[in-house]
Amino acid sequence: MVKVIASSLRKGNVVDKDGKLYVILSAENIHPGKGTPVTQLDMRRISDGVKVSERYRTTEQVERAYVEDREHTFLYQDGEGFHFMNPETYDQIAVSEDVVGDAAPYLQENMTATVSVHEGVGIALVLPQRAVFEVVETEPVTKGQTASSSYKPAILSNGVKTTVPPHIVTGTRVVVMTTDGSYVERAKD
Repeated sequence: MVKVIASSLRKGNVVDKDGKLYVILSAENIHPGKGTPVTQLDMRRISDGVKVSERYRTTEQVERAYVEDREHTFLYQDGEGFHFMNPETYDQIAVSEDVVGDAAPYLQENMTATVSVHEGVGIALVLPQRAVFEVVETEPVTKGQTASSSYKPAILSNGVKTTVPPHIVTGTRVVVMTTDGSYVERAKD
């Protein structure tokens, strides 16, 4: 374990508090006009998913846990969770559904993602910023509608609802942001 000052902690860091590991969801340094500056941390306990908020003086020492961030390839999902493989050692790791969370629909077979591992357990996951999906359902193209006017609703092959420009038709492959499913561009393949 390494002791660091509270103000240096960032989102995604893992801290050890009373022998339990917490992943930081948000970290904010607050400097009031009067009094001591504090760091507000919103954290999720890794063992059971309970969310907690803590305030530390910005100079207070906090134990930071050693976490290894490594590229892994997504293989499949089953009852145990989401299975990833380390492409260098071929070791496999199962990441629970709680850790994957909102990123689940964007995972594709053979997609490379960064998995944070602590003592052999996957505790955090970062997907690539963009992913390619096929539009499976959208409204037909309306003649006379300019490309810059408005977006229309569409459903992607992963089941996510998004909005696409009017010229996109069913069957078109599009690039979307994995953070919110927003349309970026038509896929170049």
